[in-house]
Amino acid sequence: MSLSTPLLAAAPLLAGLLGPALIGAAPGPLQADRPTAAPVHATEHTEIVEHVAARTAAEQRRVLDYWTRERMARALPIGLLDLVTTGDGLLSGLTGRVGLRATPDLAGASKLPEPRRQAAARPATNTVGSRWAGGGAVARTTGRVFLTVGGADFVCSASTIRSANRDVVVTAGHCVKDGAGEWAANWTFVPGYGTGGAEPYGRYAARRMFVAEPWSRESNDDYDVAMVALATSRGRHVADVVGAQEIAFNTPRGGQAFGFGYPADPPYDGGDLVYCAGRLTADPYGQTRDQGLSCDMTAGSSGGPWMTTFDAATGKGTITSLSSFKYSDDPRTMYGPYFGDAVKTLFSTAERA
Repeated sequence: MSLSTPLLAAAPLLAGLLGPALIGAAPGPLQADRPTAAPVHATEHTEIVEHVAARTAAEQRRVLDYWTRERMARALPIGLLDLVTTGDGLLSGLTGRVGLRATPDLAGASKLPEPRRQAAARPATNTVGSRWAGGGAVARTTGRVFLTVGGADFVCSASTIRSANRDVVVTAGHCVKDGAGEWAANWTFVPGYGTGGAEPYGRYAARRMFVAEPWSRESNDDYDVAMVALATSRGRHVADVVGAQEIAFNTPRGGQAFGFGYPADPPYDGGDLVYCAGRLTADPYGQTRDQGLSCDMTAGSSGGPWMTTFDAATGKGTITSLSSFKYSDDPRTMYGPYFGDAVKTLFSTAERA
């Protein structure tokens, strides 16, 4: 495992890890009656690891019914996650380290500004966090993810992407699998999630999940990406209902990007789609190949899409990264993995599922 731990779900950020540590944490229990992960053949050098989630219509209905409004609202803070999980994943590897149960104050969360609930009529090209009020495609294609980790419930963010099967969403690897540990259960995507828990486009259960082998084997932050093939809802594919964003690989580094997600820790509450915008920069510590974006979004935004060539008028863009982690000494910069050949293979595998 690298020195990093990803930024998860409705959970306080962690601090106090060794060196220029990262803040956040990771999910994911395997459903007891589900098959274990199995390697999937890939045409590229990076193997893809698959998990079958809710296979049948009955299983998918059970997952969707699990998420009552009460369960959605009662997500545990990540500081309690080690009390309810066991195994050899990222979390168990951190157990006993200084700062595992550190308060959000240590990660700088209490020093962040109040949520920007009054968004400008014209979206800003430079912001560390504003409520998205521009509507358009991004308000439909971005959504919240609800998942269960060792009996506790958490949230992440994700986005639909244009795919052959019209079922694929992209999110962070740690929102699907706890590195070398277990897979998430009860995985459900709610596109266009709105204030007060609105679900204008319904909810979709995961049927198959995919991560790159370096993430599954050693929690390598360069590969903190997952693709999830969703089941249909009332016979309709998610992309046919909400549309989908484009995705691109091996794009030039740097440049302008817009990042979206549903941060749930203070000063945010998970009820609004929030965005950051600015220029991408390299990892100053050289620990990863990831790029950084000035962004004060908190836990819950993990897996939210980063788009280049983004058109604020239509809400359409090209996804080239996503929210993954923060360093504990810099809570104002979010880092996202570079979408190279491995992510391309991951996507091509998922869109055939």
